[in-house]
Amino acid sequence: MKRNVIIAVLFVVAIAGVLVYNLAGNSKSAREANVGSTVSGTAGSPTKVAPTVGSLAPALKLSSLDDSATYAVDPKSPQDKVLVINFWASWCGPCDVEAPDLVKLYEEYKGKIELYGVNATKYDTVRGAKDFVKEKAIPFPVLMDKEGKAGDDYKVFSYPISFIVDRNGVVRQRIEGAKSLKEWRTMIDEAMKDAA
Repeated sequence: MKRNVIIAVLFVVAIAGVLVYNLAGNSKSAREANVGSTVSGTAGSPTKVAPTVGSLAPALKLSSLDDSATYAVDPKSPQDKVLVINFWASWCGPCDVEAPDLVKLYEEYKGKIELYGVNATKYDTVRGAKDFVKEKAIPFPVLMDKEGKAGDDYKVFSYPISFIVDRNGVVRQRIEGAKSLKEWRTMIDEAMKDAA
């Protein structure tokens, strides 16, 4: 009986410790995100860099799956196309389900949008990513987030998570989980129309 009480007390203390740690970490992250995250903008344009709808997309620079190219997202430089950034992992079931639709979207919107697949390499393996890309015949650029910085900057806590970024570098959609082809088309068309 005494042993059960001690275990229960230790369990409660551990839970309280985790909660305090997470709250302190979130406050620190929020403070760090606000420091130096403001960029100049014109009247009515976003001025904060954050992965939320209506804000500028965080910058990223990552190498391709085979290290033959480097791809960058720079919200300060307007682009000529809408960009879809899809964060995924090879072990992720919903990512597996979503992959064929992303391939269809890439083919359907070829020349009209850019689509980058960002592999969560820090939590995955290069071999797993390569096998996934080969099995799914992914034709769009696949970038490797080996240190997890891009995932951290975009606040990616589960997979898949995608972002639709307009030509001005503004996040138009944060998409958590897999969506139907019809939903994807609607969101991409809206972003293309809004940024025209």
